[in-house]
Amino acid sequence: MLVRDAMSTVVLTVGPAHTLRQAATLMSARRVGAAVVLDPDGTGIGILTERDVLVSLGLGQDPDSERAHAHTTTDVVFAAPSWTLEDAAHAMTHGGFRHLIVLERGEPVGIVSVRDIIRCWVPVRRQAAQHTPA
Repeated sequence: MLVRDAMSTVVLTVGPAHTLRQAATLMSARRVGAAVVLDPDGTGIGILTERDVLVSLGLGQDPDSERAHAHTTTDVVFAAPSWTLEDAAHAMTHGGFRHLIVLERGEPVGIVSVRDIIRCWVPVRRQAAQHTPA
């Protein structure tokens, strides 16, 4: 199975000047754990995750004044739609993160998360186990 089969094609994007509260509100409304941060004048494409927001709150920072750019991961590993889910899982495990931005021709076309991979793997593995002779 490929990343294109598992990824969410609705990508939440925010700008670098969004506050953490604004980003968290959008993430919550869309029920996603990450937002792509587009900064055409700066670092390009980055990612802001729910973990980044939690770390900021845990440090006592004000979510109404903290900006997305200050908490964005810009050293991002990108996936291609043609990657296997095994490739994506390996990249996530090796890098210690739970979301991959999927790029096609340099543009974000989706996000794949650990949850997306599990959602695809569980039915396939369950079906395989049912058809395995005892």
